[in-house]
Amino acid sequence: MQKILRTLIIIAMLITGYLLILAWRDDYTNVNKPVATTPTTTAVSSNDVPVAGASATPTGDIPTATATTPTAAPTTQQTGAQLISVMTDKYDLRINPVGGDVVYAALREQTQTLNSNQPFVLLEEDSNRVYVAQSGLIGANGIDNSNGRATFTAPSNQFVMQPNQAELVVPLTYQKDGVTVIKSYKFTKGQYPINVSYNITNNGTQPWQGQMYAQLKRDNSEDPGKGDKGAISLSTYLGGAWGTPDQPYNKLKFGNFDEGLKVSSDKGWIGIVQHYFVTAWIPKDYTANFYSREAGKDHIIGFTSNPVSVAPNKQVTLTSALYAGPKIQTNLKPLAEGLDKTVDYGILWPISKVLFWILDNVHKVLGNWGWSIIVLTLLVKIALMPIANKSYHSMAKMRAVAPRLQALKEEYGDDRMRMSQEMMRIYKEEKVNPMAGCLPVLLQMPIFLALYWVLVESVQLRHAPWIGWIRDLSSMDPLFILPLIMGAAMFFQQMLNPQPQDPMQARVMKFMPIIFTVFMLFFPAGLVLYWTVNNLFSMAQQYFINKKVEREQAAKEAARNVV
Repeated sequence: MQKILRTLIIIAMLITGYLLILAWRDDYTNVNKPVATTPTTTAVSSNDVPVAGASATPTGDIPTATATTPTAAPTTQQTGAQLISVMTDKYDLRINPVGGDVVYAALREQTQTLNSNQPFVLLEEDSNRVYVAQSGLIGANGIDNSNGRATFTAPSNQFVMQPNQAELVVPLTYQKDGVTVIKSYKFTKGQYPINVSYNITNNGTQPWQGQMYAQLKRDNSEDPGKGDKGAISLSTYLGGAWGTPDQPYNKLKFGNFDEGLKVSSDKGWIGIVQHYFVTAWIPKDYTANFYSREAGKDHIIGFTSNPVSVAPNKQVTLTSALYAGPKIQTNLKPLAEGLDKTVDYGILWPISKVLFWILDNVHKVLGNWGWSIIVLTLLVKIALMPIANKSYHSMAKMRAVAPRLQALKEEYGDDRMRMSQEMMRIYKEEKVNPMAGCLPVLLQMPIFLALYWVLVESVQLRHAPWIGWIRDLSSMDPLFILPLIMGAAMFFQQMLNPQPQDPMQARVMKFMPIIFTVFMLFFPAGLVLYWTVNNLFSMAQQYFINKKVEREQAAKEAARNVV
């Protein structure tokens, strides 16, 4: 039984290590990336053109419009247009007047790297990287068509949200043939969602027909959200996603974009997910038709509204929300069902959500994520203490009876059946359960893996310091102090356990602290902190139980000698 116990523990540890290593699917060498420069002008891509006709195949960025009447006449556009600058408490943003797309978005509350004062650049379009949020009007009278994009005018090239200003509206105007289109970006103080609306006023003599589209375009550049993690960086999901009330969260890999997403919903969303951040379009109050496709080397995911008709002397407003920011569940959940699931905890999400809820509430009291992780570790240990105490008590008894078992081996070494019978007699006499030692390890595995994904997916821990040398709990320990402490604690804890009778198992167990230390060298410091505190607490717990059992065994031996 003891041999089975040891084998199960070894297998369990190896499986845990293997599952964790799978999370490090790609190894990247840390390089110094050039700091992104804020664009001021941009050239219009020749691919940014619509394709009219329901059966037509899009050749550029703009989706196919539903065919009703012949496509509108060419619109005017200019190259090298002066970008419109927007500065709020959350964003440093640039809008291209040609098409009115967001071609640059830096998040002012997130730094590009740990030691940088530069804001994190989420959206940008330059020679090195393409990731933009596009929207427009297509269809029979659409202002974005196969001949180009509409060029908007704005009352200013610079918009700044003042400290006492609750909202900032950026109006873009386009007029042609008696039709006035006002594309407005509305920013709200303290919030990431941007309200994007098209107000279409028809002062002409003919009905205006068209439909709105909104999409995200991204190339194959690597995820900048990985940041400066050290020698090895985390590889998390980078790709498309969409959701509806019936199917709240669905991933769509870039490699599958060309298969064509075809889903319709009046309450849904589409987006592109990366480490810590998400960009998403959310249609409001109308049915949206989702799509995905490839445009050269770029990936496009978006939606179109159903065609709308604006009679002469009437107006219609089409609205959507653009979210470009950190993956914070409380911010995302009110926007659309399933959008908060872009904080992807995997198959252990029920445990991860509970762990993050505890962690977040502890942090509200302590104000430090490192100390919050320590408190969470102690709370988990307290919750598992009744089971762990029974397990450690059984292992302590195994340690106490180890000399008697060794004597059996020497006496009945050639008679395995007799030796097994005598071992079972001792187990029964001492009320020892060899299998009980597996329980703490098995119970902690799902918690350990769930906490791993909490630390990986929670943007709140990005660049969050603890003490001294630990300046980023989401990165590896730069001095490897925590992994070494963890390995030492694991080694001393082994000394408190009964030693395997099988020499091969004993050698393997001696190497386990070294193996786990190597695993932990490049894992997030927050995760290593959890495992280190857990080991130290377990070691102390087992030490006191061992001493208690030793006193009990000494009393038994004394009573036995008296008799």
